[in-house]
Amino acid sequence: MNTPCKHPKVRVVARDEDVEYVECQDCGEVFDSNEFQDMAIEETVLEDEEE
Repeated sequence: MNTPCKHPKVRVVARDEDVEYVECQDCGEVFDSNEFQDMAIEETVLEDEEE
C-alpha cells in the first residue's frame, strides 16, 4: 500500500499575479501554494481529532 506524499520539501517554480506555484521535490507534484497551506491545515485538524 502506497502512503500519500506529505510534500515535506517544496520549491517555488512559478508566480502569476497573486498565485505562487510550488513543486514537491520528493514526488514532483505541482500545485499552488494556497493548496499546500490547505493540506497542512487539514493534516493538523486530522491529528487533533485522533487525540
